[in-house]
Amino acid sequence: MKVPLLDLKAQFAPIRGEVLAAIERVADSQLFILGTEVEALEREVAEMLGVAHAVGVSSGTDALLAALMALDVGPGDEVVTTTYSFFATAGSIVRLGARPVLVDIDPVTFNLDPEQTLAACTPRTKALLPVHLYGQAADLDPIVLGARDRGIAVVEDAAQAIGTRYKGREVGGIGTLGCFSFFPSKNLGAFGDGGLVTTNDAALAEKVRLLRGHGMKPKYYHHMVGGNFRLDALQAAVLRVKLPHLAAWTEARRANAARYRALFAELDPEGRVGLPHEVASGYHIYNQFVVRVPGRDRVREALAADGIGTEIYYPLPFHRQPCFASLGADPGAFPEAERAAAETLALPIYGELTAGEQRYVVERLVAHVV
Repeated sequence: MKVPLLDLKAQFAPIRGEVLAAIERVADSQLFILGTEVEALEREVAEMLGVAHAVGVSSGTDALLAALMALDVGPGDEVVTTTYSFFATAGSIVRLGARPVLVDIDPVTFNLDPEQTLAACTPRTKALLPVHLYGQAADLDPIVLGARDRGIAVVEDAAQAIGTRYKGREVGGIGTLGCFSFFPSKNLGAFGDGGLVTTNDAALAEKVRLLRGHGMKPKYYHHMVGGNFRLDALQAAVLRVKLPHLAAWTEARRANAARYRALFAELDPEGRVGLPHEVASGYHIYNQFVVRVPGRDRVREALAADGIGTEIYYPLPFHRQPCFASLGADPGAFPEAERAAAETLALPIYGELTAGEQRYVVERLVAHVV
């Protein structure tokens, strides 16, 4: 049996006609950058997330960059964030000349530790950047309240978390700004790169809109130096077709997560494989289903031979990356992140997985764990 990590063709097949019609609509209009498709997507996503403003941008990375630029993050500033995430989280800070101040993760949720986050704040701290990793919300209350007391902004990295909830609220609208990615592998994925910045602050929303188009308004009159962070109309049109299906797709992922738990309870009663913990106060969308596996690299190689796709998110924390050597963090400085990097493995979790495929994944995984 072959079980890929992700099968986008299975998701595409039922909506193929709708997607092609949306693409044809844009092709007929010959309007490809921003415009009515992007404006409609912004309205629809803002309504779904319960935020006042949503600004479409060119990628999740550019969403982070534009959000930090809107807060005037720059040289001399510090941004406190996790050492365990996709590269863009820390890379966006460094690109603006600011310094990422890294903290360790909670070993249960893989999200940054709130106590360590607030302890890392200094007079130079401009923002806190929590990541809702794998689709589970970070513990936002202490972070947001602590930031408010210190006069610091909170930028939510929700690139893996569209539809994730924290204590009944959609993430992306709880902090000062939220950043989303529409990379094809996300629960809501485009046909290429795309992203979104959310906020309830009208002035910040307008600033992000300016920044995404070189700070220009009206044409050729530039109020600030921004970038080319514009969202393509084709991507927006595809996302608009997919958006009404997102809730059902997410529920399918959650159902698959529950089935995995039942299968592991049956086939691994000793609990040798560590399963993801779902926080009771949140709503996990399972962008990834990440387990802890003894002998992870050996097991992954064996699963590949069995035809099972897996991935390691992420094999090297930021403080161990060569490009961040100047931060001066020693190996072992963040033990929980390093342990997660050595032990974790993402299993297939896409909504179209069958019960038979999931049983095969668990049977083979358990068979390889010593």
